[in-house]
Amino acid sequence: MPNSAIRRRGFATLKAGCEVGKHDERCISVALSFRSTSPGVSPPDIVNILPDLIEQPQQPFDEDDHSGEIREYNGVFEGPEKTLEVVFRKIPGFEGNLTDDEASLSDSSANSGGSNAIHRRGLRTLPRVDLNRICARARCTILSSVSNRYLDAYVLSESSLFVYPYMIVLKTCGTTTLLRCVATLIELGRKIGLEIDWLGYNRKNFNFPGDQMFPHGSFNQEMDYLYSHRNLCERLNGNGYTLGPVTSDHWFVFVADHTKRYVEDNDTDRVLNIMMFDIDQSVAQKFYYDKYKARIGPDETEEEATKRISMEQTKAAGIDNLVAGATIDPRAFEPCGYSMNAILFHSYSTMHITPEEGSSYASFETNQKLSSYTPLVSNVVRAFRPKRFVMTLMADEGGLVQMGSNPLFEGSASEAKIVVPLKSNSVTRSSVTSLSSLGMGNCATYKRSNIASIKVEDDACCMMGNWVLEENADSDFAGPTEAQQESHRARGLSVSNYYR
Repeated sequence: MPNSAIRRRGFATLKAGCEVGKHDERCISVALSFRSTSPGVSPPDIVNILPDLIEQPQQPFDEDDHSGEIREYNGVFEGPEKTLEVVFRKIPGFEGNLTDDEASLSDSSANSGGSNAIHRRGLRTLPRVDLNRICARARCTILSSVSNRYLDAYVLSESSLFVYPYMIVLKTCGTTTLLRCVATLIELGRKIGLEIDWLGYNRKNFNFPGDQMFPHGSFNQEMDYLYSHRNLCERLNGNGYTLGPVTSDHWFVFVADHTKRYVEDNDTDRVLNIMMFDIDQSVAQKFYYDKYKARIGPDETEEEATKRISMEQTKAAGIDNLVAGATIDPRAFEPCGYSMNAILFHSYSTMHITPEEGSSYASFETNQKLSSYTPLVSNVVRAFRPKRFVMTLMADEGGLVQMGSNPLFEGSASEAKIVVPLKSNSVTRSSVTSLSSLGMGNCATYKRSNIASIKVEDDACCMMGNWVLEENADSDFAGPTEAQQESHRARGLSVSNYYR
């Protein structure tokens, strides 16, 4: 891929030869579960009102290698990421080489996890050329990486890649074609004696759905594309779900779960994601590359300047404080944008920022196993002060039992409020104007406007909620009315049973 095709979190590609309807994604029943219909047939009650579920012309998965072209940057960018998580297991009777790679990494590459000697196994034995193949299918490239004893974390031109011995997590933003890498993952897994055990794909509804490329023209198209691989792997037979209000931000989830569970297996999983929109402009301005160019020294190379600017942006926004103790790998982009991976023992945290005014966005995701995420959520929201944010949580039942308080678990909207103290030395005049109506001094209050939850497959629990900045009715940015808030009561799985 030519350098001009690398976004730097602002440039994207446009599907050629397959017109995608340029409509907002709306109207699907909350926590809806459905299977893909036959080609050319759409659910009759939503075909005319939800373009994101309309069947699109199908295309064989092995014939879409060059189905895009570069489009000019138009000042907006699809920030919310698509996320693909695939868990593998050993193929019974595999006669290939499953021995660990005993090669060690240097001291500078192996940290935040114990000994510097890294003994690779499973997916971590895949060479860089194979990882490049995976990323090329999704239309992104690897820029940098950090590793420890437990995982490898790669910053991509569009988001992040995490590789564990038996799990791979790939997050891509913009108009990347994430699902196109599924066939490659199946192939590379078999080469090292692994087969798919569990696959999960999720994303929020798009802000600019008309810009997306095949196979991401709609959620139905995405599911059909996954189903088209069943001749390669029968374990891709799963179900799709939607959580959240059809008139606002909602969350699409696909899960194919064929895990063999054992009673003695006490390991648990959970992933928390915070997607923030309309972040404070004083914060967004910290992620424009040109603001730091004046400090470039005469002997500083371009690579050195990028590393320095990346770290300066990290500290300026307080991102390093959100992942204290972890090894971080930040990346600043031109003309604007920012990505960061952090690893601490078995866990990862990742942050991606699109600062363009009118489509500003910041996300923070982690699989760290905390007993309570409330302090972390408050700190993340405080750092970026968005007008609204979406929080999602995917966890197994064991993970839920281990967790304590969390804004997603509180029964009422008033109990789930998040009060964030403002940084007086970093709030702009415009921020003060928009926040002055809060009536809570130097604090911003976010009220949960709705929540949805559902249990999928055997034990995967999905939850999502929307929070909005709470302001007086006479404010220019007034939030939902009480009547609107009452209309968005929790739907789906009740999580209260886990906390009695």
